[in-house]
Amino acid sequence: MDVLKKVPVREQEPAVRARNFEEVCLGYNREEAMEEAARCINCKNAQCVKGCPVAIDIPGFIEQIKEGNMEEAYQIISRSSALPSVCGRVCPQESQCEGKCIRGIKGEPVSIGKLERFAADWAGENGIKPTGASEKKNKKVAVIGSGPAGLTCAGDLARMGYDVTIFEALHEAGGVLVYGIPEFRLPKEKVVRREIENVMALGVKIETDVVIGKSTTIDELMQEEGFDAVFIGSGAGLPKFMGIPGEQANGVFSANEYLTRSNLMKAFDENSTTPIMHGKKVAVVGGGNVAMDAARTALRLGSEVHIVYRRSEEELPARVEEVHHAKEEGIIFDLLTNPVEILSDENGWVNGIRCIRMELGEPDESGRRRPVEVPGSEFVIDADMVIMSLGTSPNPLISSTTQGLEINRWKCIVASEEDGKTTKEGVYAGGDAVTGAATVILAMGAGKAGAKGIDEYLSGK
Repeated sequence: MDVLKKVPVREQEPAVRARNFEEVCLGYNREEAMEEAARCINCKNAQCVKGCPVAIDIPGFIEQIKEGNMEEAYQIISRSSALPSVCGRVCPQESQCEGKCIRGIKGEPVSIGKLERFAADWAGENGIKPTGASEKKNKKVAVIGSGPAGLTCAGDLARMGYDVTIFEALHEAGGVLVYGIPEFRLPKEKVVRREIENVMALGVKIETDVVIGKSTTIDELMQEEGFDAVFIGSGAGLPKFMGIPGEQANGVFSANEYLTRSNLMKAFDENSTTPIMHGKKVAVVGGGNVAMDAARTALRLGSEVHIVYRRSEEELPARVEEVHHAKEEGIIFDLLTNPVEILSDENGWVNGIRCIRMELGEPDESGRRRPVEVPGSEFVIDADMVIMSLGTSPNPLISSTTQGLEINRWKCIVASEEDGKTTKEGVYAGGDAVTGAATVILAMGAGKAGAKGIDEYLSGK
């Protein structure tokens, strides 16, 4: 075994997977996982743990896999993470735990994410559940939203013994995990539903079709329904647009709507009752993970797909793995390209997207080099459908119906990064509702911080 290189991970062939919605990455089997785990040198001052937003004991669980103790490996992970099968698939490990792995200095880092996925999947396939609370507290907590932040906060509080109820606006629990991330990256039945059932096994109750701000309010939950504290993990589901001419044309979608139709409503299935447009040539505007998800979904529905992004490949915010998979599958990248107008025919349907070439100037406040227009470089990309993937912001419904809850100029809830405390007593918040659109694992970290803050508040610490 070459200890400097990762054990390769099996994947579907690009030409095959580009025409189906089955999971791309097949993961490790037991022998491969044990071989990869043996590459870990079990650092005493483990930098990988410092790179993990939920502080999993990474050397601890990898050591158990190396010894073949898969159940113990899972229990170690589950003490810190409510969603290990999810994180093993969608976390940006290359910039977090694996990015700090000592093995990565002279070779390739240990494949921490794939090992986490293996341990969690093994536990699910063998009916192993996380360990719950040893004793119950006589306190009720409401959690708004069943995405990564809400599920993590609820799971942690349940382990502490609190009576927790999650209120979910949609008809199915999971938040962005079910409506935002495609089946080929994150299987819903095999992974998401099983993780949610594990959280419920800790004693968490989930009520769906409850829109906080409409069905009831935070004030009513606390004053009339007896909840002692509330955690807001409602995410950021309000899509952004560019504000360029032609955005109202037929055939222009937000990535949110497009992915929700496909992922939650199963519109990709020919037997689904939810329609979805099948463009011949689709332009996806944006360069993040959501843009890659939308582009790869459109490809699987039979479209020729272009990613239109105003910076260079080096500045693409999407995970390297997602960009690599998109390229393998045949998606075309129009980089250093910025849309200036969406064109339409006499019936109002998209028939092209006018763009201008860009070049990179000085770095902006994000640290990335600012794109600058190249005069006289306009051209048209042929397209009959455009998907805007420019990020999202929180829906103002909760903040506008809650007394004393401060928001900032981006409509995000103001909350402490350390413990999730908001300006309203007993109310905590975290995840995209506070930061704007970010990653699953950062939302989970915020959920953990919120659970810690609520426990300190309710126990009078």
